Order: sequence, then C-alpha cells, then structure tokens
Amino acid sequence: MAQQTFPLKTGQTLELGIVSLSSEGRGIGRFEGLAVFVPYTLPGDRITAKVIRLQKNFAEAELIELLSPSEYRIFPVCPVFGSCGACSLMHAKYSAQLELKRIIVEDAMHRIGGFGNVSVPPVLGMTEPLRYRNKAVFPFGNRNGRVVFGCYGRKSHNLIPIDDCLLQANDTITVMKTVCKWANAFGIEAYSPGSKGILRNAVIRITDGGIMVVVVTTGALPHRDELVSMLTEALPAVRSIIHNINPDDTNLVMGRKSRTVFGSPTVTDRLCELRFDVSAESFLQVNPSETLKLYSVAIDALDIKPTDSVIDLYCGIGTISLLAAKRAKHVLGIEVVPSAIENAKANAVKNGITNAEFICGAVEDVIPKLLTSEKQDFTSLILDPPRKGADPKAIEAIIASGIPRLAYVSCNPATLARDCKLLSSAGYTLEQIRPVDMFPETEHVETVVLMTRTGTGKG
Repeated sequence: MAQQTFPLKTGQTLELGIVSLSSEGRGIGRFEGLAVFVPYTLPGDRITAKVIRLQKNFAEAELIELLSPSEYRIFPVCPVFGSCGACSLMHAKYSAQLELKRIIVEDAMHRIGGFGNVSVPPVLGMTEPLRYRNKAVFPFGNRNGRVVFGCYGRKSHNLIPIDDCLLQANDTITVMKTVCKWANAFGIEAYSPGSKGILRNAVIRITDGGIMVVVVTTGALPHRDELVSMLTEALPAVRSIIHNINPDDTNLVMGRKSRTVFGSPTVTDRLCELRFDVSAESFLQVNPSETLKLYSVAIDALDIKPTDSVIDLYCGIGTISLLAAKRAKHVLGIEVVPSAIENAKANAVKNGITNAEFICGAVEDVIPKLLTSEKQDFTSLILDPPRKGADPKAIEAIIASGIPRLAYVSCNPATLARDCKLLSSAGYTLEQIRPVDMFPETEHVETVVLMTRTGTGKG
C-alpha cells in the first residue's frame, strides 16, 4: 500500500477559512482535508497562516494576516493579548465566547462520550467578564537591571512583562507592583537557573476577609520587615503575608516550607451564608460569583433531602461539602491535601456544622474500600476532580457501589466526557448538563453533569 503524502510542509504559508474552535481555544481550518490549528483565530475568520509544526494527523500554524474577520471578532482590550498566554478568547465578543464554549462541551460529549442525542444548554455567564479572579500567580523576571512581573507566553517559559492584567482584581496588581518596588529598592534579583537571583513568584488571594500574599524565594527572605511595611502601607486590607521557600529548579510554584511573617496563616472568605478559612495551599474556585452558580447547579441537581447521606470526592477545603450539609443528613468529604482537610474541619466548626466529616487520603485509595463496604448508605455523590479527571479506581468503585445519584463537576470537557462514558456503560443515565463560565476570556469552562442509576444494588 502506497504511503499517504502529507499535504503540508513546515514554513509553508497558506490561506485558510477557520471553521471551528478547539478545546484549547485555537481556531481550526482545513487544508486538503487536514486539520490546521491556529491560535487567536475564530470561526468565520479568513486568514493566511504559516505552518510551524507537523503532527501525525494535523498541523499547527501561526496567524500571519487576517484577510476578513469573523462576525464574532472584536478588538482585544489588553495590550499584550496574543503574546501573553493567559487569555485565548479576548478577541471574541463575550456572547460568542459563551456559545463557543457551549459547542466545545457539546462536541466533547458527542465525540468522546458517545452521547449523540445530548443537547447542551447555554453557558451560565457573567454580567461583567473582567476583574473576576480572586487568586493570582505571577512569576518575576529581570529586565534592564530591574525586577518585573508578568505572564508566560503561550506554551513557553518566556516571561511577558505586564503592568496590569484585566482578569485580576486591582488590589492584586497593586501587590505585584509593590513587591517589585521592594525588590528594586533593596537590590533583590529575580530567580533564573544558574543566577544569583532569589525572587521566584507571588501568589495572591483576594477574599472578603482580606488579602493574602505569598512571596516565593529560593531561600532566605532579605529585608523582610521592609516588605511587610511596604505591603501593609500600600494595602491595609493585607491580613496575611507568607514566605515560601522553593530552592529547586522546578516548574512548581511553591516549595514545601512556608512561614507566616505577618498576620494569620489563613484568610476568611464567604460563600453563600458560610465562612471558610483559606490557606496558601488550599484550592478555592477563582471566580466568586460564578462559584455560587456552579455549586448551586450541582446541589440543586442532586435534589438533596434531609434524610440523604452525601459523599464529596476531591473536597478541598470543604466548600461544596458544607453547602450540601445544610440540606443533608450527613456529608463525608475526601481530599489528599492535609492542609485542605484541616481547613475543612475548621470550617465545619466555624460554621457550626456538625453533620460533616472529612478524611485525608487519595480518593483512589479511600473510595474503593469505602463505597464497596456493605455498611455504606450514601444516596448522593459529588465528584469534582482535577483536570485529568477521576482516577479509574474511583470510577470503578462508584460503579460497584450502585450509588443512585451523582453530580460531576469538571473543568475539562474531554475528561468529563470520558468518565461519563464509563459511568453510562455501567448503567448510569445522563440526566442534566450545564456549563458555567468560571473563566471568561479564556477557553476554559466548568461543567456540571447529573447522572442517575436505577436501583441501589452493588455490582
């Protein structure tokens, strides 16, 4: 059999019509039947593009010229859009972003999940899709003898210096500028492999109870008192300043050692009528207003009754567990991060909730024993795994338990569709699906799926 000839070469320039959007936010055009992925393009664009990489079944290209624009296209309000890798859809009208994300979710459920008859409803969006993030992670760099902060370029570790980020709260930007001012005042350089620089990253949390600032260095924190003074003078709402040490040549933002140098090791946030202590390592959804919608959709879908027992996998600091506990007889949360479990337990006490308990352990290790036990009587399950989806052992244990109702909360349509397919093949029925726009201006979308199973028998 003759080998098929690849129709493109690296460096080749071609004219394309963009017909759809990938789950990574890249426009997709076709050249002689071959898919070509082009960042920062939209369905309806007519472009010229340069092929930069050939894969087995597709090509990647970069935008050279916009010949005619999509009806979805607007001028992006950020001056570094297209070089900074944080946003991928700021060039699209917000109404178009919501529709494109709905299509991404629907395509994943059809193509990966095999749910051919599923129609995904509109994405629950925001009134104002800017300045929504309550958490930031920014790296530092050295430019012209001064410390700057910024974002990495798309799929690179090339730092793009910025003065502002329209996804972040104004106070977050003030923190970053203040840390840079401190570093430049005292001759502190940013870290790079092989250099004498020590300043790596800053992590900022903006909560109802105040601001947390985590400064990450390779070792000791020089001029600590001056840093504390400058931050608290610039922002009186700062309630926690933490020094984290990360000495390794690694992509991880934070190391294992942390010390509180000002205020408390936690800050308090509010969700619905509940208050939550949040530590530097805790997971918390980054968009407060959309989090309310997301969790309400999940809990309402389960239709939790006062006689129900609920299990919450990947529970974090217990946010959705404690919200569910307001309706249920009993809630059990499971999470692998010890500090998050300590936060969850403290949050239950803080809110006077006595019908929730928490176990520290890997979900894939705890769940097979717990759910398959003859003593388990859980009626509902909440599943909110990381982007890679649920561990196969956890899926197997859920199937074996016969638990009748589950709400799957996912930030990755592909792994959501994959796991729903496994559950469907074992007898679960997809009842509801609803996307929520937790991440405006980016390709990311959060989705809640309700699945039910007739009968409660194991097997």
